[in-house]
Amino acid sequence: MKQPPLIYGVMAEFDNPEMLCAGAERAHAAGYRRMDAYSPFPIEGLAEVIGFKRTQLPLIVLIGGVLGGIGGFYLQYWTSVIDYPLIVGGKPYNSWPAFIPVTFETTILGAALAAVLGMLGLNGLPMPYHPVFNVERFALASRDRFFLCIEAADPKFDIVDTVEFLRSLNPSSIHEVEP
Repeated sequence: MKQPPLIYGVMAEFDNPEMLCAGAERAHAAGYRRMDAYSPFPIEGLAEVIGFKRTQLPLIVLIGGVLGGIGGFYLQYWTSVIDYPLIVGGKPYNSWPAFIPVTFETTILGAALAAVLGMLGLNGLPMPYHPVFNVERFALASRDRFFLCIEAADPKFDIVDTVEFLRSLNPSSIHEVEP
C-alpha cells in the first residue's frame, strides 16, 4: 500500500503577477499538472496557464432551471387538476396560461439555487483548512504576494528536482508545504 506523502507540496513566492504567470507557464511546459496559483487579485490568463478546464457549472444551472420550471408547473397542475379541482370563471382545470408566472419564477429559483450549490460543490467549499495555510508567509497572499504551489501528488513531483525547478524561476522564497 502506498504511503501518504510527507509533504503536501512545494510553494514558490513571487513579487509580482508577471513572474507568477511566467513561472506557472514554465511549470506547465515542464510537465507539472497538479499545481495551483494564489494571488491577491484575479490575473487574466493564469487559470488557463495552470491547466484549468471548462467548468460543468452552466450545465448544472440549466438542469436546476429545467427542474425548477417542471416542478413549479407540476405543483400548479397537481393542485388545480388533481388535488382540488375548481372551475373558476369558466376556465378549464389545466389553465396553463395562468401557470406561466409561477413556472417562470420557480425556473429562476431552481437555476439560482443550482448555481450557488453547484459553485460551492465544484470549488470544494466550505474549506476551513488547507495545507497551504501552514506556510507562515502565505498570509501575504491576500495582500501583495503571489504564490505557485506544485503538489506532491503530481506524477512528475520529486522533492529535489521540483525545488531546483522552482529555484530556476527566481522566486523571492521557496517553502515546503506540510500536510
